[in-house]
Amino acid sequence: MTAIPSTPGTRPAAVELHAPVLAWFEQNARDLPWRRPEAGAWGVMVSEFMLQQTPVSRVLPVYEQWLARWPRPADLAAEAPGEAVRAWGRLGYPRRALRLHGAAVAITERHGGDVPSDHAQLLALPGIGDYTAAAVASFAYGQRHAVLDTNVRRVFARSVTGVQYPPNATTAAERKLARELLPKEEGTAARWAAASMELGALVCTARNEDCARCPIAARCAWRLAGKPAHDGPARRGQTYAGTDRQVRGRLLAVLREAPGPVEQAALDAVWHDPVQRARALDGLVADGLVEPLDGGRYRLPAG
Repeated sequence: MTAIPSTPGTRPAAVELHAPVLAWFEQNARDLPWRRPEAGAWGVMVSEFMLQQTPVSRVLPVYEQWLARWPRPADLAAEAPGEAVRAWGRLGYPRRALRLHGAAVAITERHGGDVPSDHAQLLALPGIGDYTAAAVASFAYGQRHAVLDTNVRRVFARSVTGVQYPPNATTAAERKLARELLPKEEGTAARWAAASMELGALVCTARNEDCARCPIAARCAWRLAGKPAHDGPARRGQTYAGTDRQVRGRLLAVLREAPGPVEQAALDAVWHDPVQRARALDGLVADGLVEPLDGGRYRLPAG
């Protein structure tokens, strides 16, 4: 495939991007456990839940422990949801653990314990949204779907649209562009989804893009335009210290480490502000991550 060089002010065609990105991926893709054949569809699904808003380095040890303990959805479904929360450890956003447990139960009950390959059936599972359904169908089953995570959206925003960052929330225009960029052949489309994601994770990063290593730098609309600074809505930060998220994490840590129900006094000791502490605990209860018991005791959900 012969690439036609882009010039400033033009959008690179899909065919100009496919070959160099796929060739780069062939040489630079990380050897990650969920990319290996033995991971199967369940391993891919677990990784997709864990990787949402969480870097690979933090996910790897938890992922390996998780799959060793629950190698199939039915293994997880047979346990109380609180065990999923306990095993989630400090990955953050622990509601993902409950959603993954719920998906495992549904897979066991509806699909005989096998992660479905049909996109609509994946989307019908609890806790599965557009992105995760497309990712599992693509990465586990080699299907042709637009897989739009933060990394892919950033690559497309820069290389094709010519802006530094994509919008805060995925737009219809982004989905349309992603569909237009998909290679026609299913297997190639699945590799393209993984390759564009890896390019955003390793090279076209949010803060330190490395254009010298980018296989499509010569075609990148943003670079050719002189890398204009972001002029859209302010990008959401990831503050943690002093937030309710931090308090929730400390409360959950006490519950995860306890062999049984925990007294209120043990939870009171983890945070100095009683109002914020009570608000965080109420939020955990409302989210189904903590169960209140008689006598002012608390535990992880038993199902």
